[in-house]
Amino acid sequence: MKKILLAALFVGSFGFAAQSSAKSVKPTKAQRAQQELMQKACERGLSSINRASSEAIIGFLASDALEGREAGYNTSIIAGEYMVSQLIEAGLEPLDGSYRHRFSAYQAASTRRPGNRWEVNADSIAKLQQGPHRRMDMMNVFGVIPGEIQDEYVIVGAHRDHWGLDPWKVGDQIYNGADDNASGVSCALQIARAFKASGMKPRRTVIFAFWDGEEKGTLGSTYFTQTWPQIKQVKGYLNFDMEGGNTQPDNPPYFAYIYSQENPAFGEWIKNDVEKYNLGLDPSVRPTENLLGGSDQGNFVKLGIPFIWYHTDWTPYYHQVTDEPEHINWDKLVDITKASYLNAWNLANEENY
Repeated sequence: MKKILLAALFVGSFGFAAQSSAKSVKPTKAQRAQQELMQKACERGLSSINRASSEAIIGFLASDALEGREAGYNTSIIAGEYMVSQLIEAGLEPLDGSYRHRFSAYQAASTRRPGNRWEVNADSIAKLQQGPHRRMDMMNVFGVIPGEIQDEYVIVGAHRDHWGLDPWKVGDQIYNGADDNASGVSCALQIARAFKASGMKPRRTVIFAFWDGEEKGTLGSTYFTQTWPQIKQVKGYLNFDMEGGNTQPDNPPYFAYIYSQENPAFGEWIKNDVEKYNLGLDPSVRPTENLLGGSDQGNFVKLGIPFIWYHTDWTPYYHQVTDEPEHINWDKLVDITKASYLNAWNLANEENY
């Protein structure tokens, strides 16, 4: 893990680090020209992020037709196929030859009541298969923007699954999951489009990941981090999980910005970008040492990978049938998408953080 020197200076909102010395060295004319080119490219991408795209993505994923996108059910696969179509249209490449990465989780089935946790670890599965067990088939979806450095990666991730439907519930039976986590999917998809709209190849390869099975124990990201051969070459992970809620009615721009405390540059990025681009956001900046739970970032934290997690905290609609698009704060969601795109740009292009 590369950590930025505390004495380093940042130029502009992208954190171009000056040499760590008693006297800073001015960039050359060629370096200034490159910085200007990078900034213009970044801002081209930034201008492509908009509310209409957010509404379209969330409107589809959180529609009643998708019945809550529960992992292991066909509606989650339909949501995955939607991701694939969006990535292809945006011009992203598949990961390791495919957009669709299928995997299975297993659970002990000694009784009909499914109280045991699902497992994706190969050793755990081998033990479960020796007795009565259940199998759940799932699918992660990935799109890739190749970078100049082929063996360094940044991952932008969001889980697409939710709680499905309750056929025995009286009244509304569908857990639509608009905020949790169609909102996060909309951020990641728009960032992918913005990178392509920038017209510039990033320094590092950027992978956009749409996890399955997060609500059942971060199964998709667990499987990926345990099995992907290049996982040790991941330099940063940007996580989305619930980006459109209002948990402080008197302060709608509020959201939690959580990141690995070993990377103080991450805290500077959000402060600088909110001010520079006049974003209507009031981030609660929270450096943390060891955030293993809460969402998919935990599987990357275990491996020592620097992370940033955007989260608007838990609303009254969390894991309720009332989590529908009408409760999304669209202005905040769009500005969070813009701020996180700038984060992703830095993760992909900064030499050190």
